Amino acid sequence: MSRDVYVGLMSGTSLDGISACVVRFAPRTDNRPAAGSAAAENARSAVAENRFSYELLAFDTAAYTPEQRESLLRAMHSGTAQEYCRLAFDLGAWLADAAGRVLTEAGVSRADVAAIGTHGQTLWHEPVHSTWQIGESAVIAERLGIDVVSDFRVRDVAAGGHGAPLVPIADALLFSAAHWRALQNIGGIGNVTVVPPGGALEGVRAFDTGPGVNVIDAVVRLLRPELRFDRDGALARAGNPVDEVVDELLAHPYFAAAPPKSTGRELFTPEYAARLVQRCRELRDGCSDEDAIATATSLSARSIADAYRRFLPEPIEEVLASGGGARNAALLAMIRSLVAPLQVRLFNEVFFDGEAKEAVAFALLAKLFVDGRPGNVPGATGAAGPRILGKLTPGTR
Repeated sequence: MSRDVYVGLMSGTSLDGISACVVRFAPRTDNRPAAGSAAAENARSAVAENRFSYELLAFDTAAYTPEQRESLLRAMHSGTAQEYCRLAFDLGAWLADAAGRVLTEAGVSRADVAAIGTHGQTLWHEPVHSTWQIGESAVIAERLGIDVVSDFRVRDVAAGGHGAPLVPIADALLFSAAHWRALQNIGGIGNVTVVPPGGALEGVRAFDTGPGVNVIDAVVRLLRPELRFDRDGALARAGNPVDEVVDELLAHPYFAAAPPKSTGRELFTPEYAARLVQRCRELRDGCSDEDAIATATSLSARSIADAYRRFLPEPIEEVLASGGGARNAALLAMIRSLVAPLQVRLFNEVFFDGEAKEAVAFALLAKLFVDGRPGNVPGATGAAGPRILGKLTPGTR
């Protein structure tokens, strides 16, 4: 029996937990080339043939326990070989549990799943040089009996790319429109994909804009240890940003560097967040906790807006925002104000729950691997060319 159902698993830089989805893919048949030259019609037909329709059968999130999150966070800064080894297997088990739960929710038999695509957890990412994601795929394959495709980033890095962002292939093949569209993910790190009309891959560009919510979260946890994040942006709304601090931070060379580019917790560390708070207190007498949190929020918003001004010359008509940061009302309001009159909408207003978007992308990357098709967008990552991404761990069936 031909299987067209895939599971996608994602654990991002925010370390909130594991997102899991079950998706059925099929080739799109509703795109017809518009009238014009034969070359234009052939180009549009090629785009249509490469795109997919999809049905999101189920989506689930499994929040990390404080102990799990602390183990992952600690591994990003220090650890022994034994600790890394054990954590890789432990995370594989957590990922397997998440996949099993979402399959039950979808009512889909394991025998009907073509493969599981898992991003794993990034412990270290050094663009163009090396990247490291853990979450033992053999544990997932052994527990569920399903083929697992993992370790997607390394082939792009080996080909001279950044290994990030990888979601642009899904942005183009699944979420394009008849006009230029930007898809802004605001996870731990912010990244934007620019998609041309019809999703032609040669016109897709993407890059990391800078911090998403990871600096905000780190400042909140530093100042309010009883909290994990600024729910709905309530603390930021009660404060006033220290603009001079944001100006200083935006002077870092990363923000002025031209794409392709990527970043992560290697730059935006807990120490980075602590320095932000220190500078706020040095430059503003009586700086409140809320002021510092508002400053971190402003940093994320201004870095996104600055990236748009510097690096997005395309005639974009709308921005679709997704990720945990899109639920931060203060952050979203700042972004909307800074990029006006460009319209910013929530991804879920057009498609589905934005929290599922990256998991769906890794399900698609697994399908592309199974189909023998490239999963990277060289215009986004800077790789030498299109590459099939991922490594296969066969299941037991």
